[in-house]
Amino acid sequence: MALTMRAAVAAPRGLLRLFCTNSTASSPTFPFTSTPPSGATSTRQMADPSTNLFVSGLSKRTTTENLRAAFQKFGEVVHARVVTDRVSGYSKGFGFVQYATLEDAAKGIEGMDGKFLDGWVIFAEYAKPRPPPGEAASNMTKQYGRPY
Repeated sequence: MALTMRAAVAAPRGLLRLFCTNSTASSPTFPFTSTPPSGATSTRQMADPSTNLFVSGLSKRTTTENLRAAFQKFGEVVHARVVTDRVSGYSKGFGFVQYATLEDAAKGIEGMDGKFLDGWVIFAEYAKPRPPPGEAASNMTKQYGRPY
């Protein structure tokens, strides 16, 4: 008993909140809340609606055929592709699905976002457009060593 009291006194307050199971230790200021503070905006930007969807969280065993079959239930799939590693041939964990219409794409997101595919929870959202070819990445535009 005395040993646990000494450990509780020596532990920082934040650690007590993490590992304590009583209701008095968890307060509204708990650092790992799932809801953002009031007035804060989400850092995740939503892309404009399009027929092309970005699907993430795919299993290494997910194939293009599995992806197409899963999304086919919600509309006419024009094209589906799981991005794979060149060496191993396994999925990199993401892919793309293109629908014939915007309505089908919206149904596909609604039907598959947060659902299981091959034992993994996947996430579907509208794909962001690619930057035009020749445009450098934003972190590579400045030359290092030259003050601006």
